[in-house]
Amino acid sequence: MEFAVIAQTLEILEKTTSKIQQAATLAMLFKKTPPSVIDKVVYLILGTLWPDWKGMPELGIAEKGIQKCIALATNTTEAEVEKLYKSLGDYGAAVERLKMSKQGKAAGLTAFIKSAKGVQGKKLDVETVYNALAKIAMLQGEGSRDMKLRLLTALLMDAEPKEAKYIVRFVEGRLRLGVGEATVMDGLASAFGVSRDLIERAYNVYPDLGAIAKLIAEKGGSAIRDIKPAPGIPLRPMLAERASDPVEIMNKAGVPALAEFKYDGERGQIHKKGEKVWIFSRRLEDITHQYPDVVEMVLKHVKADEAIIEGEMVAVDPETGEFKPFQELMHRKRKKDIHEAAKEYPVVVRLFDCLYVNGVDLTKRPLPERREWLKKIVEESEGFKIAEHTLVKDTKELEQFFLKAIESGCEGLVVKSLGIDSVYQAGVRGWLWIKYKRDYKSELSDTVDLVVVGAFHGRGKRAGTYGALLLAAYDPDTDRFVTVCKVGTGFTDEELAQLPKKLEPYKLPHKHQRVDSEIEADVWFEPALVMEVAGAEITLSPVHTCCWSWAKPETGISIRFPRFIRWREDKSPTEATTSKELFEMYLRKLKKIEKAEPKAEEV
Repeated sequence: MEFAVIAQTLEILEKTTSKIQQAATLAMLFKKTPPSVIDKVVYLILGTLWPDWKGMPELGIAEKGIQKCIALATNTTEAEVEKLYKSLGDYGAAVERLKMSKQGKAAGLTAFIKSAKGVQGKKLDVETVYNALAKIAMLQGEGSRDMKLRLLTALLMDAEPKEAKYIVRFVEGRLRLGVGEATVMDGLASAFGVSRDLIERAYNVYPDLGAIAKLIAEKGGSAIRDIKPAPGIPLRPMLAERASDPVEIMNKAGVPALAEFKYDGERGQIHKKGEKVWIFSRRLEDITHQYPDVVEMVLKHVKADEAIIEGEMVAVDPETGEFKPFQELMHRKRKKDIHEAAKEYPVVVRLFDCLYVNGVDLTKRPLPERREWLKKIVEESEGFKIAEHTLVKDTKELEQFFLKAIESGCEGLVVKSLGIDSVYQAGVRGWLWIKYKRDYKSELSDTVDLVVVGAFHGRGKRAGTYGALLLAAYDPDTDRFVTVCKVGTGFTDEELAQLPKKLEPYKLPHKHQRVDSEIEADVWFEPALVMEVAGAEITLSPVHTCCWSWAKPETGISIRFPRFIRWREDKSPTEATTSKELFEMYLRKLKKIEKAEPKAEEV
């Protein structure tokens, strides 16, 4: 399959804002894609070479390297490439223009020579481009940088202008398509006549859209119907809704319900197969290397040859045994000597679910059965045991256990349904699990997780950095990010100074296609970084697009007096607080106001 077809599709997608039209465009592409390369096509569309959870290396070519390759491929100076980049703000557009210019000068002579010799120009195909990029990523060690640049230069020399544009953008990690997994799933469903729900279920259990696309294309929709969990392949985590009213929580969860401590740690999906252990984050990243001590605990305490269990890694004070905040775990990411970091920042593991044991898929079993399996295969110790929990039958018991969680240094509780339908809904946020956190009890603020989509230049003391960031919630129904507030407080001076550097990799010359904003930011970013934010209250807004026209025509909602709490490096953008969650918080606020206002007869 010619790569030119992919480049043409990418150009159409870039100019299309409608998700329905984008899915239709992808469906047309998938229909004419040979099954042997459809996995590679899906990866290229998503701007990746393979799923993150495989722990494979990245391309590893910085901007200066890309600049050098463009100069060599177009017989131009690096200074000229840099000048054009500063003018266009995009290396992809720069290489396209340079190739068109050079091509125009040489096209007549080249065409004449080729026609005289009866030679057809060699065109790039999908496999050639993908394999070259994969080879670039796999090169490691001494001399690898020069070899990477040679391979990319050769690829750009063979590419047509439009092809070169998207190859460069892919290497930069800035395709700017506004296409996510949800749109790709819509395209696959339309192209092959397979249920969208079936594709999503398969993807939640086996999060590799390329592999799923290939299965469907080669064997049909029935091939993905019975995909089951397997050690070494992470499942997309089940997520919880949030609520602050104990009555509402008990009504939603049912009686009795299971209440568990909600620890302020890093959620880990732990896989074991023989002597091999993997630990995946909630973003499905392989974080095994950060927790060598947890690997040892798993090998010692999990009494099953194969298992997939879930738990929370929580930092503790080695002297007092008290829980420490999530931020302490970030030291493990930054320390070069991870074994030294493990001693300096020890953790305990608190387990809460069991998804698979020795060939048995437990995701379709109710929670009580999964918990029995967890108890059966885990030999508990002080550092590795099941999360503290209890059965609650009414709001009084719930509140008492909530206070115990707070006194123990936890964030609050997760309340879980125990009904026959309490299956493990991989990748789904629902009311089978409900978060009841300390922050939600505050009359002044709730904490939410929002995505950075833009920034505003600082003035005065903040000159040279950003004065405020534009934040958005995630709307899963439209697969878009909708603005909800601007935050400029809560940062330390050091955090403020580091903002430009932290956000630079995600900088865009224009608003991202998946961002809905009526506000014009000074700088736009790819929706990538998530931060936790506290605010005074949720109010109606004439400018923010979150929940637009849900409460009132031509009006959205916003968070008043937001302030930065911390970066949520453990969360992906699509795991941010949703517009629906924010709207429910807004409605709860209205109910409180209605209760507080005197009735007419009382007046």
